[in-house]
Amino acid sequence: MLRILQQIFRTGVVTEPLSDEVETEVVLVGARLEEAIRRRFSRSLVIREVDSGSCNGCELEIIAMNNPVYNSERFGIHFTASPRFADMLLVTGPVSLNMEIALKRTYDATPDPKLVVAVGDCGCNGGIFGESYATLGGVGAVIPVDAYIPGCPPTPVDLLNGILTVIDGRRT
Repeated sequence: MLRILQQIFRTGVVTEPLSDEVETEVVLVGARLEEAIRRRFSRSLVIREVDSGSCNGCELEIIAMNNPVYNSERFGIHFTASPRFADMLLVTGPVSLNMEIALKRTYDATPDPKLVVAVGDCGCNGGIFGESYATLGGVGAVIPVDAYIPGCPPTPVDLLNGILTVIDGRRT
């Protein structure tokens, strides 16, 4: 344990800062997002992320959106483990046969009015997995979807823009 702590202190912070243009875009999108969240929810936006069978590329970008570099919590976005407290479902991956019932139950457990966002090419239309013996295709084949965020995987800025789009009520 001490050896690990010594290594951490020797290494220091290795996270590289965002480029100025990306940081500017994040701040601009974040300010619009924060205002839209306050207008629509009068509080913070609570998201339940559901992996319905993805390769985890989109999950890495969602985690990056929530890390100290992008820090989506400063804009009023919070993640929850329970769908009962969620305002939005962020669903990644093609829906596998094994996840169909779990996704429907998560959708049913989320209180109305709920928003559903399909993330990544796989969530939008099945992506490279498509429809097969193991997958049902995109999220829209199983539950109603309010917005789609394409990309393989979409960047954290794309995710923030997609969330802003669905909160503003524009369909994508």
